Amino acid sequence: QVQLVESGGGLVQAGDSLRLSCAASGRTFSNYAMGWFRQAPGKEREFVAAISRSARGTFYADSVKGRFTISRDNAKNTVYLQMNSLIPEDTAVYYCAADRQYGSTWYTPSIKDEYNYWGQGTQVTVSS
Repeated sequence: QVQLVESGGGLVQAGDSLRLSCAASGRTFSNYAMGWFRQAPGKEREFVAAISRSARGTFYADSVKGRFTISRDNAKNTVYLQMNSLIPEDTAVYYCAADRQYGSTWYTPSIKDEYNYWGQGTQVTVSS
C-alpha cells in the first residue's frame, strides 16, 4: 500500500502561482511513476501531468503545458506541481496518484486507470 497526502491548495487570483505537494509513504517511492489529475465540478477527472520514477521523463496535458511543472524529490518521497499563470479554468480538486513501475525509468502514465493509488485531493480555486 502507498499512502498519498496532497497539500498546498487554496484560493488565488488569476495570474497567481501555487505549488502543490504530495507526500508518499508505505513503499519505495522511486518504484512509482507519479501523476497529477484534477476534477472540476460536474466534470470527469482529467490528466494534468506525470513524471517517471527516475524523473527523467515528464508529460503534460496540453491545457497546462508551459504553465505547470511537475517534479519529484525521491529522497523526500514527495512529488510537486508548480502552477504558474493560473486561470479560472484551472479551478478543481487536484489529486496525486502513484503507478507501480517494474521496468522503465522513463514511462509517464497519463491514463487514470493505470494508477494504483490516489490521494484525497486538495482544492484549488482561481478567481477572475
